Amino acid sequence: MFAADLTRFRAAGVARIALLLALGGGPQLLAPAAAAQPATAAAIRFEDATGESGLDFVYRAGGAAELQLPAIMGGGAALFDLEGDGDLDLFFVQGGRLGPAGPEAGADAARLYRNDPVTGADGRRRARFVDITRESAAGVALYGMGVATGDVDGDGFVDLFVAGFGASRLLRNVAGTHFEEISARAGMAAAGEAGMAISAAFFDADRDGDLDLFVARYVDYPLDPALACFAPSSRRDYCGPQAFRPQRDLLYINRGDGTFTEEGAVRLGKHRPQPGLGVVAADLDGDGWVDLFVANDGQPNHLWRNLGGARSGPPAFAEVGLASGVAVNRSGLPEASMGIAIGDADGDLLEDLLVTHLTGETNTFYRNSGGLFDDRSLASGLGPPSRPWTSFGTAWVDPDRDGDLDLVTVAGAVRLAEVGGQPQDPLGLGQPAQLFRNDGRGRFAEISALAGPVWARRATSHGLAAGDVDNDGDLDLVVVDTAERARLLLDESPVPAPAAWLGLRLTDASGRRDQLGATALLRRRGAPPLLRRAHSDGSYASASDPRLLFGLGGGVDLEAVEVSWPDGRREHFPPPPPGAYATLREGQGQEPAAPLTVSP
Repeated sequence: MFAADLTRFRAAGVARIALLLALGGGPQLLAPAAAAQPATAAAIRFEDATGESGLDFVYRAGGAAELQLPAIMGGGAALFDLEGDGDLDLFFVQGGRLGPAGPEAGADAARLYRNDPVTGADGRRRARFVDITRESAAGVALYGMGVATGDVDGDGFVDLFVAGFGASRLLRNVAGTHFEEISARAGMAAAGEAGMAISAAFFDADRDGDLDLFVARYVDYPLDPALACFAPSSRRDYCGPQAFRPQRDLLYINRGDGTFTEEGAVRLGKHRPQPGLGVVAADLDGDGWVDLFVANDGQPNHLWRNLGGARSGPPAFAEVGLASGVAVNRSGLPEASMGIAIGDADGDLLEDLLVTHLTGETNTFYRNSGGLFDDRSLASGLGPPSRPWTSFGTAWVDPDRDGDLDLVTVAGAVRLAEVGGQPQDPLGLGQPAQLFRNDGRGRFAEISALAGPVWARRATSHGLAAGDVDNDGDLDLVVVDTAERARLLLDESPVPAPAAWLGLRLTDASGRRDQLGATALLRRRGAPPLLRRAHSDGSYASASDPRLLFGLGGGVDLEAVEVSWPDGRREHFPPPPPGAYATLREGQGQEPAAPLTVSP
């Protein structure tokens, strides 16, 4: 990603060894910074701030009484800056009612909340959300499931793609004041007039500066006649995806004039469709072109390698999931594969993948060795504690601000057979969320019981969006619970020092448009560098804050920030002051005379 001379090692699958040797032996790379003084695990704490925040949204899943498949898929949310004022606003997709012919007219609408922060008596700014759905025209009515965020027309305002059952919609943000529905005009009328789309990702497939869109589609689900499925006990239960025909994923290429063309059948080549639930776009092999990882439910996952740098003409994608080690788990078995968290979990400057799964399977941690992955679920400690739960949304966080990525997952059962004897939520499918702390070496321990009562609550949780809603240097969480009020969980962990963090926004030259896919390497004196990537995709059916957060612990001097932009340009910047957010604009840094390296 930052060193061209690592390419041959990545291709050979030994990039990790080469990287450690280049850094002088390796062990110090994985060790926590000696100068950092992070909070202890017992001090990490999240608090439910839903009541005081003004949020009153409830996701309504139609078809639960009839055990219809859409009822257990849940919905997502998006944390994004609606008007460019630096505060995160919040969009919720909404489900609705189901009739024999599909979602019924007059379904409940999506909701948009503007963040109008207030300053408390203690001097702290706190998020306050005001429902502006009506005046913003954001209340699109469809059986919504997921949402993706990105500035598709380059005007500096974040647009929304709402994925759903029976229909999906593209909403253009007009100057931060309201939205207009432009699906047909943009060439996306086919984005789901039939079928079921749950997750999507905006990314620049061809490095032309325009955001393209990948839509992961699930199955062709007929409501009439309804298919009856049964648990091993012979009782009626929800059907799994294997009972239905998977749908082909969609790839929309941005033409740069406000319109898109759907080219999935051409650019993705001939392949067997699989029931897709989650997607992330990232350069996973370090060749400078954005790849796609798709989590498929009960079938092998897809890793679409972008061949843009290896051939002439429009970039195409080659499916390399099995060869790369992410199609199946260590036992060679495909898993349920719902949500995805991507980030450098072990400090080797390569982004790893965490994929959430069904009860009995464990979540799977795929460690990146330079485009090749190995299943480290057991060794990392992330697998066994997740076995009892069906996890969906997930995110890397850093509540102790020590620079190591910790992990959050939320859960909700999808089979009635899983919930016997549990406390009953409205659907009877409630399960707890989990929080795992990283020891700095890519090994994790669950600390849910130590981090506040919010982790003990059982709910049917699916969507999870992460973002700093109060701009205090940590990631807060928005959890979408089916048939219950969505929750805002604030990270209230103590700050080790006033300058214990650094926030970055990576933008184009105007400073208004987030450069999704850009990566930043933060160099620190006497401590290993930290890698973060600007993205809003991942988790499950949700979109998160694209800003970057670096936990610094305390007392670590910063040397420089090295940015790799989506178009291939690389620049380095002087380090901004810690304890605040700063914007780095493409074209305003210094281009290095030699390729950027990963040595500390």
